Amino acid sequence: MRRAHGNHTRIYVSSPLAPGAVVALPPAAAHHLARVLRAAVGDPVVVFNSGVEFAAAIARIDKHAVTVKLACANAIDRETPLPCVLAQGISSGERMDLTLQKAVELGVAGVQPLFSERSIVRLDAERAGKRVAHWQQVLIAACEQCGRNIIPELAAPLPLVDWLGALPASAEDELRVLLSPHAGSRLGELPRPRSVVLLAGPEGGFTEVEMALAQQRGFVALRLGPRVLRTETAALAALAAMNALWGDF
Repeated sequence: MRRAHGNHTRIYVSSPLAPGAVVALPPAAAHHLARVLRAAVGDPVVVFNSGVEFAAAIARIDKHAVTVKLACANAIDRETPLPCVLAQGISSGERMDLTLQKAVELGVAGVQPLFSERSIVRLDAERAGKRVAHWQQVLIAACEQCGRNIIPELAAPLPLVDWLGALPASAEDELRVLLSPHAGSRLGELPRPRSVVLLAGPEGGFTEVEMALAQQRGFVALRLGPRVLRTETAALAALAAMNALWGDF
């Protein structure tokens, strides 16, 4: 839950929304409003879901719950015209969180977390489920902050080789980008695509075998300059550059 666009607190609610409805806020949002922001009945908020945001006002504050009444609906599109899926090698802790948060701010449409041979992070099924739930909240919070009304799709983590093997053939005008500090090509040399799949490695980067497999699946190896970028920087730099070239910057 964040303040943005007119300084009204923005809250994502997953349940269906309609003008005039009285909606219970998610527990974390209710706690933040009541206990941290010290909000009062009648205070304005913005509630959003599925591309539509609603002007709303707090209707009731209880010990463990906050309800709001929705007013007018506004279908406000703040999405980039260049749909991009970020296939990100899983990095550790705050690095992954930072990448996801800023990727949302830069307009990414979907995220595919990937395990690769050099991944430092190893997750069993239980820990993977907890991390996915945490990452989902990172995406939601970033949308609340930056004004987006659509939460990017978050896929379940997969091994890189399995994900590459399941990829369909490239769509028309789809660009598949593999970030590599050793590549010879640069982003500005490519024609304008309609959509992008951006593949970025973890802390240790991808192996030669993994890079070769990606190129067999249609990925173009690109570098972002003569300097080696950290895992939490590389994808964000690429997203910003693509937005400047082909998106909404």
